[in-house]
Amino acid sequence: MSLKLDALKDATLDAATGVHIGEMTIGEQRLRVGVRPAARHSGAVGRPPMLLFNGIGANLELAAPLMAKLPGVATIIFDVPGAGKSPAPRRPYRLSFLTDLACEVLERLGVTGPVDVMGVSWGGGLAQEFAIKHADRVRRLILAATSMGGMAMVPGKPSVLMKMASPKRYTEKGYMKRIAPELYGGDLRDNPEAIKLFTDHAKGGDKRGYQYQLLAMLGWSSLPWLWRMRMPVLVLAGNDDPLIPLINARLHALLLPNATLHVFDDGHLFLLTRAAETAEVIGDFLRAA
Repeated sequence: MSLKLDALKDATLDAATGVHIGEMTIGEQRLRVGVRPAARHSGAVGRPPMLLFNGIGANLELAAPLMAKLPGVATIIFDVPGAGKSPAPRRPYRLSFLTDLACEVLERLGVTGPVDVMGVSWGGGLAQEFAIKHADRVRRLILAATSMGGMAMVPGKPSVLMKMASPKRYTEKGYMKRIAPELYGGDLRDNPEAIKLFTDHAKGGDKRGYQYQLLAMLGWSSLPWLWRMRMPVLVLAGNDDPLIPLINARLHALLLPNATLHVFDDGHLFLLTRAAETAEVIGDFLRAA
């Protein structure tokens, strides 16, 4: 389908990834939005776009390498308020606030029917909230490096989780280099280039906005209503994820009515470090009848 790129104000094109980046103002909230149309002659005619929810504190550029590897999938993403270059709202919010914002973003881009939805880490919780609150708008669901939240989550070590309390890793490259092996595992344990891939793409965000994201998840869990999510679900995970251990993905795949599990030989950031491999798995799932 054709997306209404003119809905983006002051849009620019990232030539390296094909992502159009601009702004929208919804109510009082200004949002930075990224759209990557499906490549021409990619066989994507009539296929719905994918709405992508990023991890906590993450700016949309961190997802751009994966988006670039999905030429046959039109992709829509936005910086959550307080992350990237979307300003923080005046007051804390719940996940339902963000799902309503996402629906309005889709409407303005001319997307009125079902979409494929993908959520990464913290964004996986938001994707699940979207899938239950707006089930009629979800064709397929992809949950990457995420959990059911709340008491249903099997947490990582306290020393790892404590490092998630601050957005410092997005603003200080030296700090990110020190904590990346313990926090993210996988290729980031011993590959400086993998760490550099993160620091080169991480931008923006502020402390208040990050705290609002943490508060939005407080007490939240998808466990009570997983059985209602009847759409096909692809669960992705790394086998060396210190932040969200693999057992969470196995539980997700077990409890969701129509789920498929795929495990990568990597850590929490496999979407970034193994973008091509991840895109191939996602593409196969979205093309399935």
